[in-house]
Amino acid sequence: MNEMNFKLATTLREPTELVARGLAAVADLPDLQEVAAHYAVAVTPDMAALIDPDDPNDPIARQFLPSAEELVRAPGENPDPIGDHTHSPVSGIVHRYPDRVLFKLVHVCAVYCRYCFRREMVGPGKATALSEGAYDNALAYIRAHSEIWEVILTGGDPLMLSPRRLAEIMADLAAIDHVRIIRIHTRVPVVEPSRVTAEMIAALRVTGAATWVALHANHARELTARARAACAGMIDAGIPMVSQSVLLRGVNDDAVTLEALMRAFVECRIKPYYLHHGDLAPGTAHLRTTLAEGQALMRALRGRVSGLCQPDYVLDIPGGFGKTPVGPEYLSQEHSISGTDYSSGASEPQPESRYRIVDYGGDVHLYPPEP
Repeated sequence: MNEMNFKLATTLREPTELVARGLAAVADLPDLQEVAAHYAVAVTPDMAALIDPDDPNDPIARQFLPSAEELVRAPGENPDPIGDHTHSPVSGIVHRYPDRVLFKLVHVCAVYCRYCFRREMVGPGKATALSEGAYDNALAYIRAHSEIWEVILTGGDPLMLSPRRLAEIMADLAAIDHVRIIRIHTRVPVVEPSRVTAEMIAALRVTGAATWVALHANHARELTARARAACAGMIDAGIPMVSQSVLLRGVNDDAVTLEALMRAFVECRIKPYYLHHGDLAPGTAHLRTTLAEGQALMRALRGRVSGLCQPDYVLDIPGGFGKTPVGPEYLSQEHSISGTDYSSGASEPQPESRYRIVDYGGDVHLYPPEP
């Protein structure tokens, strides 16, 4: 491999490498080095190849290339914006909802997204994975809590583990009688699809529990031919997939882009699942939209694409209180005065409940309709 091919095939981890590849300006280097001292940087060859260096608003660049704006901390931002620590009974486990837990196996990713809500917990200088003792304690916790029906493997990105290690983990979890679902949250099939080998796919399939994979992507351009092939390999092996995306300013915060992303997922046989409102992670204010903007986009999406393409727009309530749907309201209740209800013995007109329903075009209808 010659020097140029080596550079093109190597994950970019230093601001100087970004400058050398023409993905950052020399004048910005001091700020980018300061950002990199706080938050991990990694851009895989697959993602670097998608970036248009001549487009200052490139949506792929905006997700992965560090920016001086990350040095600005806005009010309300928090190193643990969704309260993982609040619900962590043992290391590696987050037990926020009764029937499921997060199992944080690793603290490394193939790429480091600039909006990541765990950006203070992952990357160089942090522990790379659970220790053997912590892993055993986490498994013991899951075994001891029979209400746990689903285990969600996260991190970091669990597909950064070797197929051999993943197979061991999957077998350990599937051996627990009450664990029926193992869900894997990953960006790997998009950002480093070469990792999704036949051996990796085989490791994800176990007897005793159903495997689901939740793929994180934010722009249709990320679903390249290589990414689609990686996803198809898992789906063809019987592993269903859903999507997760984050609503990001300058990336997917317009109806046309969001529509293209959701259609791309469905074309890949991936069911759109969650569209997350941006979390209050430090240095991410420049990437967050308002809730009102997100609601307007969801209303626009409702009128543009089929139900197969509709994700739930959700907000992780700061402090560890969990996710809540925050999509637009379509239904409200009103009271009108009806005639006398003689069956109740009343002699005065009684209030009658009716509903105001807003269609995707914004028009209001009454239900039941006027007689």
